[in-house]
Amino acid sequence: MYLIMLALASIGLSDAEACSPEEYYQANMALSQYLGLDKNDNEKTKMRPLVYRSTATPIYVDLYVSSIINVDEKAQSLTTQVKMITAWPKMRWNKTMFCGMETFAAPKYLFWTPDIGIMESIKTDFGTKESPYVMLLSSGLVASADFLSLTTACKMNLYRFPFDSHTCNITLQSTAYSIHEITIDEITNANGITLKSKEIFQTQGEWELIRINVTKAIFTIIIEGLKMDQLIYQITIKRRPLLYFINFMLPVFLFLVLDVMSFCIDGRGTDKLSFKMTLLLAISVFLLILNDILPSTADQIPLIGIYYSVIFILIGISILETILVNLLKAKGAEKRSVETTATVTDQDDSVSDLNEEPSSTLNCCAPVQQNQQEKTCLGWTRVARIIDVIFLILYIITIIVFLSVLGKLWSS
Repeated sequence: MYLIMLALASIGLSDAEACSPEEYYQANMALSQYLGLDKNDNEKTKMRPLVYRSTATPIYVDLYVSSIINVDEKAQSLTTQVKMITAWPKMRWNKTMFCGMETFAAPKYLFWTPDIGIMESIKTDFGTKESPYVMLLSSGLVASADFLSLTTACKMNLYRFPFDSHTCNITLQSTAYSIHEITIDEITNANGITLKSKEIFQTQGEWELIRINVTKAIFTIIIEGLKMDQLIYQITIKRRPLLYFINFMLPVFLFLVLDVMSFCIDGRGTDKLSFKMTLLLAISVFLLILNDILPSTADQIPLIGIYYSVIFILIGISILETILVNLLKAKGAEKRSVETTATVTDQDDSVSDLNEEPSSTLNCCAPVQQNQQEKTCLGWTRVARIIDVIFLILYIITIIVFLSVLGKLWSS
């Protein structure tokens, strides 16, 4: 494997400078004849190359991720820009016999090329024009480099959105050759692939490339019983949550804080109730926006959906409590108004009957009746205040417990 990496690294290096242009031209023609390209020798070019003591042709692949173009959560797809290097054995030559030529570029259509397909591919486009050439190495390898824009299916678990990370697979497999005819192996190990991908990574947007793992697998076709070799690249990406935290989570949390602080507003009138209703409508707008982002077919309800729903319910319960408290206060005020009117009427009657009853009797009964009226009126107001204080304490405790549990689930 080290020799393969060394051979690929030597592409472009040559000792042709030691030859004159005429000698280089003659060596180029001689090498073309030696490789059978002048006569389009099918045995040398179009047939699948065989390796000594093996019926399977080894295919060596490297896959580098240069950018993450798009992640579609609703469609469960990942669009990436990748560089794919493919190498396989071919005829070797002694470079000293051909003016020190270590590499030779030849038209791709003249050669047998492995039919490596991507199993998860939804759509594959060439990011640039597909190279019509392959590079032949004097060490006996043919190398081909392609720049692809891949859209692949990727099952995503959005339970911890927006603090989520996903692992998407790109599975390379031959579509026509069994494991006895083609084997697929990596050129560079997982650490080298990850390091090189991060070096050539072009975009620093919403997603961060964490790691690329490489594993081997065997795919069995049940009907025919054929086995095909697979090379699986597992791409792990992580979302940068800052934008979602500022635009989605922080405003809703501030709405909840404002709802708690609304208990300091004087409960008389409809100002407090209108304020709470405005907060509830604002959260409804955020829920509609969130519905456009998250898929409706998720196996689990995302934590951010629970976050929004619980806060929506808490503010809804707070509105119901405010309505109850206002009802009790209004009933107390109504009771006081009725009893005050009755008291004034009784006083007028007592004045008209002043000559008929002793003044000492009026002076005795009036304070007692007034105290009873005040106690009845203050009873409803006191109940409303007690309910308001108890609900506020329970409300704050519920919020603290809920946010603590949700924070642990998000960070786990």
